[in-house]
Amino acid sequence: MLAIYKKELRSYFTTPLGYVFAAVFLAVSGVVFGMFTVRARTSDVSTFCRMMILSYVVLLPLITMRCFSDERRLRTDQLIMTSPVSVTAVVMAKFLSALTVFAGCTLLTSVYYVPLSKYGNTNLPRALGCLIAMLLVGMCFIAVGVFISTLTESQVAAAIGTMAVLLVLVMVSFFNGMINSYPVRRVLSWLSVYSRFTNFTYGIFDFAALLYYVSVAAVFLFLAVRFVEKRRWA
Repeated sequence: MLAIYKKELRSYFTTPLGYVFAAVFLAVSGVVFGMFTVRARTSDVSTFCRMMILSYVVLLPLITMRCFSDERRLRTDQLIMTSPVSVTAVVMAKFLSALTVFAGCTLLTSVYYVPLSKYGNTNLPRALGCLIAMLLVGMCFIAVGVFISTLTESQVAAAIGTMAVLLVLVMVSFFNGMINSYPVRRVLSWLSVYSRFTNFTYGIFDFAALLYYVSVAAVFLFLAVRFVEKRRWA
């Protein structure tokens, strides 16, 4: 698995994709931070965190759309099908390589917190909680993107499909106020990815939220493995 992980990680930077993603990600994060933190003259980064998570709906499909779609388009997926490496190892390697690129860009945004002392004492637990929240939600979204990429050989279709699924996962919490049925609201709240990280933005480590994000990521990665295995034995 390590060899595949290194190959996949290297592929992001032997093509323009990794550089384009990093440039767009840092540009968007810089604009968001400037608008919702610096312009507001506040040391609170929770709004920055929320807005960045919303932007992930568009940003993260850029690094997951090629995971399996490109393999199918180039017919190099046949090498995966016949290799002695397990499908689970291949899926995890592709997932971890995309996660590494995303995590690296996210950690770079933490330098934005340095000048916040100008607007007040920075609440380090809240800042760290926001960083953890962004990483957890990003991990979850990347798992969704990896799964969607197994369904098509078109990178554009994979990106659009991932955006659609992520938009549903994010928007679920916004529909709660329009529904009168309490059981339905409970189900929607449970499904909502967006409302789960709130405690982190207050500097509270929420183990239940951590378990939720890890579980959702695991489910989509399991589905990706099953779909690839189905094609392997078809």
